[in-house]
Order: sequence, then structure tokens, then C-alpha cells
Amino acid sequence: MEEISSLLQIRRDKLTELQESGNDPFEIVRFDLDTHSDEIHKNFDNMEGKTVQIAGRMMTRRIMGKASFCDIQDEKGRIQVYAKGEDIGQESYEAFKKCDIGDIFGVVGEVFRTQKGEISVKATSITLLSKSLQILPEKYHGLTDMELRYRHRYVDLIVNPEVRETFLKRSAIIRKTREFLDGRNYIEVETPILQTIPGGASARPFDTHHNALDLPMSLRIALELPLKRLIVGGLERVYEIGRCFRNEGISTKHNPEFTMLELYQAYTDYHGMMELTESLFRKLAVEITGSSVVSYLGTEIDFSKPFERLTMVEAVRKYANVDFDKVTTVEEAQQLAKEHNVEYSNMHGIGGILNLFFEQFAEDNLIQPTFLIDHPVEISFLCKRKPDKPDYAERFELFILGNEYGNAYSELNDPIDQRGRFMHQESLRAAGDDEASQIDEDFLLALEYGMPPTGGLGIGMDRLIMLLTNSPSIRDVLLFPTMRPL
Repeated sequence: MEEISSLLQIRRDKLTELQESGNDPFEIVRFDLDTHSDEIHKNFDNMEGKTVQIAGRMMTRRIMGKASFCDIQDEKGRIQVYAKGEDIGQESYEAFKKCDIGDIFGVVGEVFRTQKGEISVKATSITLLSKSLQILPEKYHGLTDMELRYRHRYVDLIVNPEVRETFLKRSAIIRKTREFLDGRNYIEVETPILQTIPGGASARPFDTHHNALDLPMSLRIALELPLKRLIVGGLERVYEIGRCFRNEGISTKHNPEFTMLELYQAYTDYHGMMELTESLFRKLAVEITGSSVVSYLGTEIDFSKPFERLTMVEAVRKYANVDFDKVTTVEEAQQLAKEHNVEYSNMHGIGGILNLFFEQFAEDNLIQPTFLIDHPVEISFLCKRKPDKPDYAERFELFILGNEYGNAYSELNDPIDQRGRFMHQESLRAAGDDEASQIDEDFLLALEYGMPPTGGLGIGMDRLIMLLTNSPSIRDVLLFPTMRPL
């Protein structure tokens, strides 16, 4: 530690020397870069001999007396810079030799290839734009603690180019999702994050208080109910990509704040949402990875084939050898649960126990893209019933690799039925289920004005980004994951 402290002090002493000599780098307000490293590498034949202005962080350097080499890293990659006293001025060259790894420079120079064949920039001017007062960790041995990487993402991005690439892909995935929906005539909207009644999902909210209104409020747990109000208002295709917040546990698949895509389309149903979902996932796979077959942690996922469709009853029959079509009473369902060591509570009806069977026996087997369809109404309180099987809802979840990637319904637009479902949720809250929903009177009023038949879809964007970037943890695709303070 003493050695590190000494090295850090040396950097501060260098800064003081610069400031006292009138060369304070922090007084420089801009540098007009016109080229990035990847442009030079890709277009060398057309750029050789041309003057460019590049900027970035010095990651390596080799001082060789009258001439030196360094690698400058910008957002797009690295480029070698050749610096010589007679080209940049001896005073500037001597100052450059005193600089440290991590310092940020602006370089003006000529594109050329060295005798060893490396594409480089021969500097005619080098300007120190920012002094690094910390020591960068060495790539392979310095920043290996994952917790430290998540806490200090700025350092992670500097020393691990593959991390930077992941987040560039994240941006591309979200951008291309918008392009896909815009191309289908959806309009992007924004809905409130602070809500008096958090609805649209079964989850525990983060609660807060609005002082001026003296009003308890919550961060939204879903985007659903405000978007449906817009469908009532006559906007036929709407979507939002935004942050949601759930006061729940943290794991490789869950973070308390996460990014959701929710969209709603009038005059369609959950079959329309299946077509849209399949088309979107296939498009993103090809445009992000270059193929409709995506490898995730050693398993190949084929998006080129039509996604399988399997009802929840069929999945449980297939993987647990239990047929819930033959179950007519809660007592029968409870007995089956006991026989198969499925834990349940008195709040679970037949549909709830069916879902428990699915989660325990079937979920992990859905590896290739599968639409799990027709959930029990008991666990689908915002979904339209199936006309021929009113205890089941027109709903699907998209499963890949045993994980849920999307959730969609034929949306319930019957205000009387919806009120009954809300009242059941209230009874669950009264019985101790703090994830159950509250009655939203304004939403019920909106439905009474009339909502057309509507299909809706929600996709957890972080989990989708994990899949398309081959990332094992949700923290790998969140720039700033939630962490316990040190």
C-alpha cells in the first residue's frame, strides 16, 4: 500500500508541476477530434498520408530516447501514435515522456504505416487533455473481482474492451427494437414512473412520499395500465421502453430496477402478439449476432424455425405426467401436489397449483423458443378469458433456455370482469400477499368508456440483451447494477 500511495503522490506532484508551469490540463475546454481509431484501421488505403485529429486515453507507451510510441484508446478501439521531438517540438516531447498510463491526449498527426507494418499516426502535436491521478489495473490480473468491476464500471470499461462492446450492442438492440416497432406504425410514448397505485404486475413496489401533495406514491412495477388507457383514448399502437422497479431479490436474472418494453395494439389478440414477438426476436438475432442461430453459454438457440406452442396443461402433462384437464376440485389439485412434493398454500386454487407444477417440472425443459400458452385465469388477472375454456386466459409467455423472455395477453377489456379480478387480488392482499394488486378505480373507469379488443406484450430487455450478448448475469448488461454500499 505504501508503494501505491507513493505512486499516486508522484502523479499528483506531476499535476502540480504542470499547473505551476501554466500547463494545467484541466483548463483545456475542448479538442476537435475528427477521426476514430477504427476509421483509420478500416480505411487506411484511403487515409494514408492524411492529417487526422484523434483523442483518447494512453494505454501503453514505449519511450525510446528521441522517439516514442504509445497506444491511444478511444470509444472505437486503439491506434498507435508515433511521437518524435523534432515533429512535435522538443519541449512538448519532454513533457510527453513524463506523462502516465491513463492520461488523456489529443493528437494531431499523419496516418502512416511503420516499418513493422503497424498502422499508426505520426504526431505533429500532442496535447494533454486530462491528467489521470489513479493507476489503471492491468487487464488480466488487476480488475478480476467481478464485484469490483460492477462497482467501478468506469474502470471496467477502460480496461476490458469486450465490456464496452457489450454495452454498444445493448444500445443497438434497443435502437433496432424501436426501429422495428416504428416500422409497424407504433408510436413511442412516456408514462409516469411515480404512481399512486402501482399496477400491471404482481410485485412488491418501492414506496415513497410526495411532500408537496402529502401523498404516498410508488415507483412503477410495470408500464401496462397507463398504456392501456391510451388505447382507450384512441391511440391504436403504442409502446414504451422504460425503467421499472420491483422491491425484490437480486440474482443473476433479477435487478431491482430493470428495463421493460411494453406495447399494445388495438384490434388484435395474443396470436398477433406471437407473430410480432417471433419476428422481433428473429430480426434482432440476425442483426446483432449475424445469424438466426444464437449461441448462449454453449447452447445453440435456433430462431429460424417457427416457435413451438404448448399450453400449460400440455407442458405439465408432458413433463410431470399429470393431466390437469381431469382435475375438477381444489382438493384433487392439492392431493396431486402432495403426491408430487409440490409445495402450495391455501391461497392457491387449481390454476395456481397447475402453475406450481409447471414451474417445478416443465419450465427448465423449454430450451428452444417456446410459446407457453393458455394460463389459468387465477394467475392472469389482466387477461381475457378463452371463450371455450373460461378458467383459462388468452395469454402466452415466451420461454428460452428455461427462462421467461416475454409475457403477452389478449387484454381484458370487460370492466365488470376486471373489477372482479381486482377484488380477488385485494382478498389476496388481505390474506398477506403483499405482491397482489390493488383496485385501480381510474383504470376501471377507463375500461367503462370502452377499450377495443387489444393485444399486449411485455419483454424484459435486460434478459434479452443477456441472450444476444452471451452474458451470464444481468449485471453484465447493466452499466450500474444495484449494489450494497461498501
